Amino acid sequence: MILVPVKKGYALHIAGKPSQEVETLKKPDSVALLPEKIPFIKPRLKIKVGDKVNIGSIIFEDKRNPDIKFVSPGGGEITDIHFGPRRTIKKIVVKLDHEETFENFSAIDETQIQIVEKSELIKTIMSAGLWPLFRQLPFRDIADPNFIPPAIIVSLNSIEPFHPSPNIYLKEKAELFNFGISILKRLSDAVIISTSSKNFSDLDTFNSYVTHLCKGPYPADDPGVLVYHIKTDPAQNKSWFINGQDMLLLASLLKTGKYPIERTVTVGGVLAPEKKHFLTRAGVPLSHLTQWHPIDEKTSYIVGGIFRGYADTGDSYVGFYETSLLMFPRGKEKEFFGFIRPGFNRPSRSRAFLSYFNPSNLPMDATYHGEERACVNCGYCTDVCPVDILPQFTYKSILADEIEEALAHGLLDCVECGLCSYVCPSKIELFDVLKNTKRAYYLEQF
Repeated sequence: MILVPVKKGYALHIAGKPSQEVETLKKPDSVALLPEKIPFIKPRLKIKVGDKVNIGSIIFEDKRNPDIKFVSPGGGEITDIHFGPRRTIKKIVVKLDHEETFENFSAIDETQIQIVEKSELIKTIMSAGLWPLFRQLPFRDIADPNFIPPAIIVSLNSIEPFHPSPNIYLKEKAELFNFGISILKRLSDAVIISTSSKNFSDLDTFNSYVTHLCKGPYPADDPGVLVYHIKTDPAQNKSWFINGQDMLLLASLLKTGKYPIERTVTVGGVLAPEKKHFLTRAGVPLSHLTQWHPIDEKTSYIVGGIFRGYADTGDSYVGFYETSLLMFPRGKEKEFFGFIRPGFNRPSRSRAFLSYFNPSNLPMDATYHGEERACVNCGYCTDVCPVDILPQFTYKSILADEIEEALAHGLLDCVECGLCSYVCPSKIELFDVLKNTKRAYYLEQF
């Protein structure tokens, strides 16, 4: 095991972390796919409202590569295709049948995986709709199936406190996990298993698989951070990555020949009435996860993580990549004499509040607690950037339309962790500016 120390980042002390308790949810009435939430893709629908689909039926394909399919996470009837501006497909809803049926795909067992042609393996994964689980650095787009990756990184857990714990989703899955590793080794000569934990409590079986231990605060365990600290060749910047739970889905698909719909999803945040792990299914409604808490306008629903997720309404669904739901106050209420209070319970990196010295987990809400101001060159964003970008100078280069200078500052190394925006006392959305510019640069390359 190789120790990878990451000195920069930020230790997150946010209240509302989900417990290790697990609850199995009943079957929901409907599930959905959210094409709008999948970066870069250009969906082409293969169904219409009223069509009957099975679990694994093709719902849409990516126009950029029609071989990349997205399939139905449920069996039933297409009841809604919700379009947004410019015909953006926001969601595709499937009302589930009482008895659902599966599409059948090619199954490959442990002995066949060693001899199957790589092209045939890729074709099987793509036809079943799981190829998008592979993402490629540095832009985090769906991996190019025609590209041979220098390495595939499997991230077993996240320092971000609201993501599913490997102690939950790996339990009793040792055989499936081992099969998943065998699959990845057919796709790349180098498979890196990374984690930020020294062990998995009761899951000692998995410790022997770990090749790299990332030591440091959030986001030390991110694949992009890992590559930045261990790369010996620029080609490694194009490594692929997949998280541990998704690798199990891949293994389940090839083992059974059926599209896997099971998911472990966490619910957390200070307003979540049940802060724990839930065993549910892909594309589950948010209301199914929050059934103990009525949907209201005072709650902010964040899907996919505190910094990398997105805000959504309580009547939406869990996206293709997301496995966590956070519930925080919108925070619009004014605090009486708040400007002179010492702020012992306000999460902030600034020493202007006493919370800087408070080691407890602090409640967070969804308000700015101020307004955007000009950059004061405080250097907070540089202090926490895990890949040594100078975010404030990269940001100013982008505003001046000096993209080459922004690239020289390390724009493409950005791992989109969101810390620069979080610690900025001027409330500048550095994260959005860097991420959107990075993506615009990527699209220009096509």
